[in-house]
Amino acid sequence: MDFAFIGGLVVTVAAVLWTQNHEGGSLTDILLVGPLVLVIIGTIGVGVMGGTLKDAAGTIKQVKKAFLGKPKNAGETVGTIVKMAERARREGLLALEDAIKEVDDEFLRNGLQTAIDGTDPDELYEILTAQIQAKKAADKQGAKIFGDMGGYAPSVGICGTVISLTVVLANLSDAAALGPMIAGAFVATFWGVASANILYLPMQSRLTRLSALETAQMELVVEGILAIQAGSNPRSVAKKLESLLPPGTTVPDAKAA
Repeated sequence: MDFAFIGGLVVTVAAVLWTQNHEGGSLTDILLVGPLVLVIIGTIGVGVMGGTLKDAAGTIKQVKKAFLGKPKNAGETVGTIVKMAERARREGLLALEDAIKEVDDEFLRNGLQTAIDGTDPDELYEILTAQIQAKKAADKQGAKIFGDMGGYAPSVGICGTVISLTVVLANLSDAAALGPMIAGAFVATFWGVASANILYLPMQSRLTRLSALETAQMELVVEGILAIQAGSNPRSVAKKLESLLPPGTTVPDAKAA
């Protein structure tokens, strides 16, 4: 589990609450039911409108991924690929059929199985890269809905403020209530801007980053599978894949025997 998103969210919310308290306000001043319902429900509604029902159904999974998602360890993947290359070099490609059952990475496991099945290298490359492109497209759409919500939320909040101000103008005769009513009118704008910049847009950035890391690792896996299929020297495979890793990434058992 990667706590970057949760940790950042906690720090940001704490800063907002401290500022509210420091300025002499209280939590109840901004926790108004009307603005919260309009901004949260309204933003979700217009966000869903920009896609399909299938996109909307996938948002729960995307929320979970944004909060708890953790990229796979690319170094461990390289180590696994090099071990497979060593065994394939010694015993042949078919010897990997039992070994791949213990591989946790589904993309690597399926790719190796496709190679073992005797798929032509060019066709194998096309199959694997098509899967990567499909994932990129799906991930892009999954992150897009939160970017859309981040764009809509401030405007929805302004709509709430306008609604509240019309009520204020309709009650100008009650001078004593004007101050609290005007203050409450701007709560919707606050929640619109805050939800966009503290939640929705960071979620889009987080999902985009996780997708980039995952697809980069998948591209690395493709290189490894093709090298194994070609019967490349495991040491060469290790050096090639290590060169594709981010600096500082540790590769366990990457050296060929």
